[in-house]
Amino acid sequence: MSSVSDRVIAHVSAVVGSEPQRASVTFLGVEPIDVLRFADGDRVVYVTVGCARHPMHDPADFAPDPVRGPRAEVTVTLRASMPLSGLHKSLAMLAAAPAVEGLILAEDSLIDLQEPLWAGAICSAFLLTGDDRFADLPLDAPADPVRFLRAVPITANEAAWVRLKGADELRAAWAEAGTDVTDPGRAAVSP
Repeated sequence: MSSVSDRVIAHVSAVVGSEPQRASVTFLGVEPIDVLRFADGDRVVYVTVGCARHPMHDPADFAPDPVRGPRAEVTVTLRASMPLSGLHKSLAMLAAAPAVEGLILAEDSLIDLQEPLWAGAICSAFLLTGDDRFADLPLDAPADPVRFLRAVPITANEAAWVRLKGADELRAAWAEAGTDVTDPGRAAVSP
């Protein structure tokens, strides 16, 4: 049986249809998080590998099940219109959050890193949503499947809006403004 990480790499490579570049980021006391980078036409797709090695659990659970529990990896799709230096480190921090902070990553989660997500970015947080491009990856029973969550880069003002009104209100504001959230040089929306 191959490792969860090997299965994730094979799964996303088959969906994108190309071989990725790979960067590895290590945090003290946590297994390395890899970030895959795929060229996909005029877009670039990033996928974390390592978050799903172990199920996510509430840190208050003193006897977590080592096999059962939600598992996730994170994806980002952006237009390849500018350099995204440092984005892989921000994604690795997000993917390490379950092991380091005890977070359970799920749809509509807001993860605020409070620093630019890449060099020169106006975005400093991620809003998680489902990623329809990548189907869940089944694992051997009784393990839960790996879900792929799309991390949408958002600004500090947009993060504040999510805290006040919710993720759906921000998405509605994007739709009304015609905002392309895959454009790394986009302007912030003021909902």
